[in-house]
Amino acid sequence: MINGAHVVVYTKDPQADRAFFRDLLKFPSVEAGGGWLIFAMPAAEVAFHDSKKNNHALFLMCDDIAETLTDLKSKNVTVSDVAEQRWGKVQRSPFRVEAS
Repeated sequence: MINGAHVVVYTKDPQADRAFFRDLLKFPSVEAGGGWLIFAMPAAEVAFHDSKKNNHALFLMCDDIAETLTDLKSKNVTVSDVAEQRWGKVQRSPFRVEAS
């Protein structure tokens, strides 16, 4: 029986993305050598949607979106407005961290 998954995100700036998960989201990680961090993730799910090309999206879920966005903003993370969808609320644009 499968009891987990390992997700790989291909990115043009892995160091910045690792720092975001490590320093701002505070996800625990292990060093896999060579600067590779493997992050522990909270409960996860996967969905497959129709598309003319292969691309990917990562959605992070929380219990209180207002509190979470306030916390991220306090860490100089730029966030967009929250949009209401039929299945819940979503913050659409990617996170960006501003230089402090």
